[in-house]
Amino acid sequence: MKDKKNLGFSISAAAEKMQQSGASFFLYAVLVIIFMGLICIAVFFASVKGEEEVMVPQVVGKELSDALLEMQVKELYPKIILRYSDNPEDKGFILDQTPVAGSIVKAGKRINLTVSRGTVVDKVEDFKGWNIDDVKSHLKTLFAAMSKPLITLAEPIYEYNAAEAGTVLSQNPPAGKSISDPIVLKLVVSRGPENEKITVPNIVSLSLREMYNQMASSSLMFDFSAGQTDSSEPQILSQMPIADEVLSKNSRVEAVIGFPEAKGLSSTVYGIFKQTLPEYAYPLKMELMALPPSGGKGSSVVKFSHMGGSLSIPYAVPKNTVLILYVEGKEFSQITVRPNED
Repeated sequence: MKDKKNLGFSISAAAEKMQQSGASFFLYAVLVIIFMGLICIAVFFASVKGEEEVMVPQVVGKELSDALLEMQVKELYPKIILRYSDNPEDKGFILDQTPVAGSIVKAGKRINLTVSRGTVVDKVEDFKGWNIDDVKSHLKTLFAAMSKPLITLAEPIYEYNAAEAGTVLSQNPPAGKSISDPIVLKLVVSRGPENEKITVPNIVSLSLREMYNQMASSSLMFDFSAGQTDSSEPQILSQMPIADEVLSKNSRVEAVIGFPEAKGLSSTVYGIFKQTLPEYAYPLKMELMALPPSGGKGSSVVKFSHMGGSLSIPYAVPKNTVLILYVEGKEFSQITVRPNED
């Protein structure tokens, strides 16, 4: 019996001890959880605080290498953006920065630096053999993004030459010259052969379509005036000078074109498109286009070359047609055709 009592006492004591141990373990676990929570909170607030705040330095106008060193000292990271500039001496220097100098940012922020890659060209190109209009278009496109172009064209010097009219014969400064400052390019341009002679063709009785073909292929300029004809279609009634006379290239020939009398409800309007153009040093390519009254795609009336000054082109089109004159591919003028309009 004594052994049983001792055994019973031992079991009770062990159970009580285990209960006390469980409470201690539970308390220990709670303390560990609280401790870990405090650590997490501390890490969270440390991360929220982030990097140290710094002031963005002024690097505009400085060389890229110097700017990078200043960014490194401030623990800022540059993003390089390359751009052409007007001044050849700007190459490798900072043109702009974002954020601007004096801004307060966190260390590690990315700063946009716009760096000059120099000018679009650094040497004069060789334009000999180019057409003068192509040179103008090329330079305009080349320096379109610049406030002040590096190359501007002086008024060309024209002279007679066997080369096709409009061809660049020589240039100053010469090709290959380095560009350090804006320059003025002087070109000598061909007028075409001097005193080239043309035999006047016979245009009397030509239809309007045949006259257009003559204009397109001839090196003469035709001035038109209106007359009347008994024919049902427009035709040339007379010319001056007469056929087979010899004239210099680009001379003018006067022509009288007869138009049918307007009848009934005909929608066709006959007339002469007239314009006064600048005087050109050599013949420029021109085209008269017609846009239909109902809209839609236009059609070419005639393509030809002309020296400028007074210009006249006969037409036969539906009323309310829009006639547009193009000079070297650019619109010069337009009219809307009305009935009985000359």
